This record gives sequence, structure tokens and C-alpha cells, in this order.
Amino acid sequence: MGEVKIINDPVFGFIKIPRGILYGIVEHPLFQRLNRINQLGLASVVYPGARHTRFQHSLGAFHLMSEAIQNLQQKGQFIFDSEAEAVQAAILMHDIGHGPFSHVLENTLISGISHEEISLMMMEEINRSLNGQLNLAISIFKGEYPKNFLHQLISSQLDMDRLDYLRRDSFYTGVTEGNIGSARIIKMLNVVDDSLVVEQKGIYSLENYLTTRRLMYWQVYLHRTCVAYEKVLVNMLNRAKWLIRNGQQVFASPALLYFLENDIDAEWFATHAEALQYYSELDDSDIWSAMKAWKHHSDKILATLATDMLDRHIFKVEVLEEEPTAERLDELKRSIAQHMDIPYEDAHYLMSLNTIQKDMYNVDDDKIQILYKNGEIRDISEASELLNVQLLSKKIRKYYLCYQRFEEK
Repeated sequence: MGEVKIINDPVFGFIKIPRGILYGIVEHPLFQRLNRINQLGLASVVYPGARHTRFQHSLGAFHLMSEAIQNLQQKGQFIFDSEAEAVQAAILMHDIGHGPFSHVLENTLISGISHEEISLMMMEEINRSLNGQLNLAISIFKGEYPKNFLHQLISSQLDMDRLDYLRRDSFYTGVTEGNIGSARIIKMLNVVDDSLVVEQKGIYSLENYLTTRRLMYWQVYLHRTCVAYEKVLVNMLNRAKWLIRNGQQVFASPALLYFLENDIDAEWFATHAEALQYYSELDDSDIWSAMKAWKHHSDKILATLATDMLDRHIFKVEVLEEEPTAERLDELKRSIAQHMDIPYEDAHYLMSLNTIQKDMYNVDDDKIQILYKNGEIRDISEASELLNVQLLSKKIRKYYLCYQRFEEK
């Protein structure tokens, strides 16, 4: 029993983490930081149970990866123990570079650099502390290792990341329609010509997986209220940035202040060694604690947005099929300026227009292939009787117009 650490997970039950490299990753401060970052950002504004963390998700994805590797080995796929450990390490760390509230602030506190790129930088940091034992894991994560199917298990349209977050997010939100048969999909996985395939018997589970994914995006991840609440947060931080850069005092932790004072992009990370250190100290609590001070700030816009966040006074949102006209936006901006008694040019902080586009299955991306008993391989879009390629790849576009609510006097 001393060779493994057992963690009780509400979704998958007991998750076993072998002591050594894998448990060393879990114990690392950069991984423990994920305990302080919500998996679903601000979705708890609609689904109060959605307060699970990136830490839990990473452990769940690790568990599914362990199951997938074991299943493939049982089917005769030769995977070295070192490769198995490396791909498990890679999936453990795949989300380690997420910032506060997960995806919400990716283009607010930083720009021009993805969380995957920051994850890679943090992996290199952990690798140094483990004396280079993660070289193989990093190679697989980057897709540079000769066995391509190992990378697909980490990043593809049917990776362990997606199989966990759909199950986990369904569980914690209570959206039971989002539950997927992850165990059956994993049992049906195989490898042909160095590519992941799903055996024919798993096609119904795949159909459920794709339709479930669509449902979870529109019902949870892109829920109108969640999007509107996120826009309050983004605009609040942008206002704080503007105030700081125009000489005003704004309370913030040292880590948060660093990202409010500077324009942090990929080049900045490459040329400022301290940037990753500050980023690693940044989590959800930095933002929430700042809000409590900003609620009392002398700047009316910042104080309003901070109050909105803390008191759940969410932007009103209109979901539109057509993009609103410039005249409509101008009229709305003038109305906000008048109600708030603020300059017209500042009213944009109290509104937001976003284009949301999503499809169920990207036919141009890494495909989901079905393996028939006769050895034939067909894409899911051709193999499915329930789904067709037009439905699968149809891009749904919606416009979310969000703006400050006002009480009628």
C-alpha cells in the first residue's frame, strides 16, 4: 500500500497515484496551485455546485489515462512502462498553466500566449526540480515523440481531458444529460497505423459523446448568464488596468498588480524571468480579494463593476442571431453614460459584444475514426447513422450583447 497514494474522487472513486515521479508532480507547488483555480470559472453563478477545481480535473484525466493505457496494452499495443508513466505525467500537467477562473481571463491579464504554452513553461520548471525526469513526458505533450497516438490521448477530439471534464462538469453542475459513457469509450479504444481509433461497438457511445458535448457547451459553458458574469469580470479588470496606468492607486496583491501594470505577452514571458513566478502565484483568491477593496474605490465604474461581481448583479444579456447595428450599440452606450452619469467614452466598460461560435465536430481537425471488424476504417461523420457530416460540422454563431442593468426610478 505504501507504493501508491489513494485519493477518493466523487466521480471515479479511488484514484491511485504511484509514488515517485507522478506523485512528485502532484506534490509540486505549481500543481497544488490548481486547488485554487475553479474548473468552470464563474459557472457557479448558474450552477451553485460547479465549484470543483482544475486540481480535481487533472487527477480525473490522469485516472482515465491510466485506464486507457491499460486497455491498449491488453489489446496488444506495445507501450513501455517509461512511455506509460510519461503520458500519465503529461496529462497530469496538461492544464497546469491555467490562470484565475480558467479560460475567462486568458486575453485579459495576458495576451498573445495560450495556457498550453504557459503549461509547457511550468512543465519545464517542474522538470528542472525533478532532474530531467520529465523529458519524455514533455516530448509527448508537444507531439514530438514518434508514437503519435500517445499525444492523441492528451490532445485530440477524443482525449482524456475531454472525457474527464464532460463527466466531471456534468456531475458538479447537476446537468445529468451531460453524462457520457467514458468507461465504454475507453474500452473501445485501439490503435491502427499509429492513430487512435474506436472499435465499431463503441459508435453509439461516441454519438452520445458528441451530442452531449454540444449540449454542455450551450447549456453550461456558454450559458448566457455565465457569459454575462464573465464580461463583468473582464471589464472590471480592464478598468483597473486603465486606472493604474493613469496614475491612480488601486489595491491588488503583488502578483495581480504585476499583470495590471504591464502588458504581458509571449515576448514578455521570454524576456522577464520573474513573469512566470508572478503568474504561478496568481489564482482566483487574488481577484476576489481585490474586488472587496475595489467595491469602495472612488472611481464609479470600477466600484460599480466590483459591486456587480460581489452582489451577483449580472449584466443583462441579449442572445442575437444577427450582429447588432452600430446605431443600436451607440444608442446603448449613450443610455449607459446618461444613467451612470459618466463620460460617453467610458461607457464601454459597462457593456460588451461577443461573437460565440461552436461546432460539435471539426472535420478538419484530428478526426474520430471508427474501426470495423473487417479492418475498414471510416470517419465518425460517415459511420454514424444518427449524425451526418453537415450537422456535425455546422458552425453555430450567436451574438451576446451584455450591458449594465439599471433600476427604474
